[in-house]
Parts: sequence; structure tokens; C-alpha cells
Amino acid sequence: MTMVEEMVQQRDEAPRELPPLPTWESTPEDLKAATRTIKSALRRRIEASGRSVEQVFAVMEERVTQRVEEIEAALRNGENAWPVVDYADIESGRVSAADLALLQRRGCLVVRGHFPREHALGWDRDIVDYVDRNRFFETYQGPADDFFGSVGSKPEIYPIYWSHAQMEARQHGRMARVQSFLNAQWKSSSEGVQWFDPERDSLYPDRIRRRPPGADSGGLGTHLDPGTLDLWMTQAYQKAFRHLFDGSVEQYDPWDAAYRTAGPQYPGTTMCSAFRTFQGWTALSDMDHDQGVLHTVPIPEAMGYLMLRPLLADVADDDMCGVTTNQTFPASEKWHSLLLRASAGIPDVKAGDSVWWHCDMIHSVAPVTDQQGWGNVIYIPAAPWCPRNEEYSASVREAFASGSSPSDFPAEDYEREWVGRFTADELNVVGRRGLGLD
Repeated sequence: MTMVEEMVQQRDEAPRELPPLPTWESTPEDLKAATRTIKSALRRRIEASGRSVEQVFAVMEERVTQRVEEIEAALRNGENAWPVVDYADIESGRVSAADLALLQRRGCLVVRGHFPREHALGWDRDIVDYVDRNRFFETYQGPADDFFGSVGSKPEIYPIYWSHAQMEARQHGRMARVQSFLNAQWKSSSEGVQWFDPERDSLYPDRIRRRPPGADSGGLGTHLDPGTLDLWMTQAYQKAFRHLFDGSVEQYDPWDAAYRTAGPQYPGTTMCSAFRTFQGWTALSDMDHDQGVLHTVPIPEAMGYLMLRPLLADVADDDMCGVTTNQTFPASEKWHSLLLRASAGIPDVKAGDSVWWHCDMIHSVAPVTDQQGWGNVIYIPAAPWCPRNEEYSASVREAFASGSSPSDFPAEDYEREWVGRFTADELNVVGRRGLGLD
């Protein structure tokens, strides 16, 4: 009997009673002590299922290795690892079964022609007018974000949220249609619960990037954004990742939203209070694939590898492979070299195209020297209506009304007195629903 057959037989035996896990619903005071405690408890729970930590990890490692090798082969053959579909096919419901299957497999997507190119270029000009009119560059105080400060912003990331361009894009019917399409890739209902409404977005406000020609940028290192130590330590996430820790690792599904839409996240300058099915941005300029663009490891299942890797014996008992609070979740050569072999950049994009990646996926932004052309985007994710996002929407409404920075971001508040800010009477039906006003 092979190891895999033996593990399947063990999985199919009558379920054993597994020991409960300790939880910390807010940030532990002693992170190292809590890490030692939860790692010990997770190991005991896995072993109580009749499988060892090494056996469970081997299943996930084999699954991920197949995907890594598939992507490496595609890149060697000159193929792009990113699925690409036309907005017109999303609008008409004609996305092919093959493209849908590839989206599920890769967890990322470029939508061509999401908005007409001239429309997106017009938004870019509107943003320039908005910041110039309000003397942003005379008052800008430098990056206040511990993470995006690494790009060498002068500024590259604009801490503005309430321009007409941003709000028009967020509440546009085309945006709502693509978000619904992406949300539908997830299992929004399971175990008798509807975890989120795939047809309604919560209008999560984020910033703008404008990188000028000739710019040098340090890029962003490989990381993830779904959370930090809370992914192992809070009850909701322990349930979300239950199959990794209860001996049923084969059932782990990165597209199942169960238990992910109501739990807490530990606070920090890089946290996201919302549940996002996909992170995303919409291009406001044409960008070539070799000009400091986004890269992902297009393997949604890799999250299972990342969650199990710290439990192996070569990692110190008080270490989660470098994951800690108040920082992004790192992916490193030291612990995750297998995964990073599959890093793949986006293809060339035009203004009006949009780019999306599964919320659990490793991603980075490549550095660039003497950038050719502009590199401008509006960050807009797919963040469907759910208990977690409904709760955050209350603070979003307050920030919108006052022109403040949303509470997930540094309190820079540049726009409070700005002229030409988007106003409540300009909200359409999508916008009002997204802010929880209807």
C-alpha cells in the first residue's frame, strides 16, 4: 500500500474526537508564548486524527508541486500564466468553460476592455486635475504607510479615496458585473449558511498609484494580505482552515468562503477589515509586462502549504515562518522556495483593463528602473456584502461623509477640505447599496 493509499484509508475511518484548539480573539499579549501554544495544539489535533503532521503536509506539498511544475512549464514555453477574458464575454455570459476552469486553477484574471480605454484615460486626467486643484503636492507629507513606503513613494501611492474617478469606477455597472462574476467563482453558500451575497459589493475604498515615466521604484516583496497570526489563532479562521488541521486535508478548498466573512482580524497598519474574494486594480494607463508590474504565485491552494509549513520540525516553536502582527504575511525563499518558483507577472495591459487575484495568493510588485510610460491604477477589489463587510461599511460611510481616510489606512485625511470631492447626492443605486445606505 502506498503512502497516499494509506492516508486515504485513514481518512475514511470513523471520525475521531479531536482535541479543541485554544483561541485568541484579539492580539495575544505574548506573541511568542501564544505561537508556541497554538503550534503544539495544532500538532496534537492533527495527530489525533490518525495522521502525522508530516503526512498531512506531504499531501499539500504534492498537490502544490504539481501546480508549480505546470506553471514552470508554461513559462518555459513562452506562455503567460494569467488567464485573460474579454469584458464583453463576461457581460454576455459567454466566458468559455475552459477559461472558467483555468480561472479556478490559477486564481487570477485579466479582464480586457473592462472599461473603454478613453474612459479610463479620462479618469486619470480627472485625478490629476483633482490633486492639482487642491495643492496635494504642496501639502503631501510623505508616506505614512509602513508597507507602501518601501516603494520610494514621491508619491507613488496617492492617499486619496473620494475623487470622482475612484467613486465612479467603484459604483459603475461594469465594475459591479465583473465583481459578481468573480464572486461567483467562490462557494458563497455551504453548510447551510450563505456566507456572502455574490451580487452585491461593499464598495471598499482604497488608494491610487501613479508612477511616472523615468521613475525608479523598489517594488513590493512577496507577501499575502488575508491576515497574520489571526489565521491560526482565531476561532473563525480555525474553522475556515479546518480541513488542514483535522486530518481531512484532501477536502481543503480555497474557494469555500465558510467562516471567513464574520471573524475578527488582528489590527495593524497593513490589515484589511473587509473580506475580499479577489484583490484587484483597474489600469488608468497602458503598462508593459516588464515595467515593474504585479506578479503572483497563481496557485490558490498554496495557502494550505503556507498554513501547514510552520508546523514542521525545522521551524522554531515560537516562529510561524516569519508571520507576525502589524506586518503583511511574508513569503520567503527560506520557507517557501517551492512556491516562489511559480511567480508569474501579468501580461501587457491597456488603460481600462482590470487585474484580479484570489485574496489568499502570494503576490509582489517587481522593481523598475527608469520606467517606460506611466504605471497608473485605481485599487478596487471584489468585497461582497457579508457580516464582516457590513460592519466595516459603517466606518466607510463616516469617512466618505467627512472626506477622511478610511479606518484601514493611515489617518492622513488630505481630502477633508478639498474642492471637487465626490458627494452623497452623486451616488447611484450600486453606490448606495455598497455603502449600506439602501
